[in-house]
Amino acid sequence: MDNIIYVTGNWAKVMSAREVLTPLGFEIENKKLSITEIQADTVEEVAKFSAKEASEKLKANVLKNDTGLFIEALEGFPGPYTHYADEKLGEDGILKLLENENNRNACFIEAFAYCEYGNDPVVFTSITRGVIAKEKSGEYGWSWDFIFIPEGKDKTMGCYPDKERLLMWNPDALYKLAEYLKDKRSVWNKC
Repeated sequence: MDNIIYVTGNWAKVMSAREVLTPLGFEIENKKLSITEIQADTVEEVAKFSAKEASEKLKANVLKNDTGLFIEALEGFPGPYTHYADEKLGEDGILKLLENENNRNACFIEAFAYCEYGNDPVVFTSITRGVIAKEKSGEYGWSWDFIFIPEGKDKTMGCYPDKERLLMWNPDALYKLAEYLKDKRSVWNKC
């Protein structure tokens, strides 16, 4: 079984990765590691930088992701600065910025960077669409879960227990990664 270290402290992310990659013969280990989080214009750039640094520190194949909340009425803000906006504004600050706004369309863009030791990372993205609620609600999750209503739902993510909430994220990036790894393995098996 091939080994990939998922550099994250979030158990839900690890569960999602295992669900997609373990059946293909990849063992997903979890490691929380202090990594530089650069400020960049895209979540893809942040994920790539972090994955490369983690791979070099661990001398291993790693998976690292970065997620940004993009709000249409705020021209994509906070986008790649989501973590910073969460610390400085929080959900209440975002709700205040959208107080008189009818357009509440938003999405999370999630970038997964896979880096084999000694190589450059490859990145796969997925988008989870929804809207920003008018007020916070829910008791599950954290941060943006209390104001983000996923497409097809009528309540914030914070209103759903962990296992249900986990299924609301678009898993396309993990499936693209799985396809990439499967193709790469089949090329090596031919040699």
